[in-house]
Amino acid sequence: MANYDIIILGAGASGLFCAMTAARRGRSVVVLDHGAKTARKVRVSGGGKCNFTNLNVTADNYLCSNPHFVKSALARLSPWDVIAFLAEDGITYEEREHGQLFTDQGAGKVAGALMDRSKKAGVEICMNREIKFVSGTGPFSVETGDEQFTADKLVVALGGPSWPQIGATDLGFRMAKQFELDIVRPHPGLVGLVFPRHLRHMCEEMAGNALPATVSTGDAAFTDPLLFTHKGISGPATLQASNYWQDGQSVMIDFLPETPLAGYIEEHRRSNIQFGNLLSRVLPKRLPGLILADNLTETPVSQLSNKQIEAAENRIHRFRVTPASTEGYKKAEVTVGGVDTDQISSKTMECLSVPGLHIIGEALDVTGHLGGYNLHWAFASGAACGDAL
Repeated sequence: MANYDIIILGAGASGLFCAMTAARRGRSVVVLDHGAKTARKVRVSGGGKCNFTNLNVTADNYLCSNPHFVKSALARLSPWDVIAFLAEDGITYEEREHGQLFTDQGAGKVAGALMDRSKKAGVEICMNREIKFVSGTGPFSVETGDEQFTADKLVVALGGPSWPQIGATDLGFRMAKQFELDIVRPHPGLVGLVFPRHLRHMCEEMAGNALPATVSTGDAAFTDPLLFTHKGISGPATLQASNYWQDGQSVMIDFLPETPLAGYIEEHRRSNIQFGNLLSRVLPKRLPGLILADNLTETPVSQLSNKQIEAAENRIHRFRVTPASTEGYKKAEVTVGGVDTDQISSKTMECLSVPGLHIIGEALDVTGHLGGYNLHWAFASGAACGDAL
């Protein structure tokens, strides 16, 4: 049996940031994880380049049942704090569109910095430890095979089930239920959408084609690149909208968000060019023929009636579809939903009903937009928790 001040379950971004912060304050900390490598999601984030934060981080960039919950932690860890943290390890960055910051050295360097800094602070990191049983309400006891760890404080930093291929599970949610905590229904987020079968032919014909578009669902709308897949749509605009999409809900796509179709037609009103050929100048060549009727695409622009123009506008600016599903957790970058934040202190990440139990990162009902917001939340919630511990 090994005794510590703090046990942290999960060696991801939030768990390691929390461990490092608490250890620097003189606490004895052990991190337990079933995987072979630390920070596995960090290592594959941003296509291996690691979009580690965003210059425009605000509470508005997060989905949470309590929109105010994230404000305290975000106020105490700014994007510049994260930049300074990584700079100590010689990690530099490039700024891309929408304030996204990517490392120059790659995601592995960020993962290594988290691990090295934690070890230097005195954190004991135990990998390849299957968490078999957790008991107690302070002190807490964690069993991993033949080993048993005890501590007065327990931090659940186990993330969500997105990316199971790199070892992600729903253990954090199961553990929360063990402590009788409510869970906001989890579902895949930042993920592609699968179209119903009657539209699969269009997807197969367009697979690999990308274009600027606005994807809307409910009250949420995002204008960014859209990518057709063999089964549906993906790309930044789709990934953002997927966080808000619910089963059975429709999605509306504007394939020409910056070009009003009626005005574009009016500019070429005297032309005898076929309508489909005119549209191929501003849309992928095959798309008009797949979303408009043949008699419409073959009509000369000069002969288009007002009714035909209205029909074209409905299909190009207001293409509505009810997706059959998302592409699931295997393709999802995040998990939407999680432990209900009404049960958690926004300042300390401590569970209100179980003193000494803290929950951080993706395990909580906090999901960021695409663009570095989720990794920033991992750092911010870990730092807030580590400071409190």
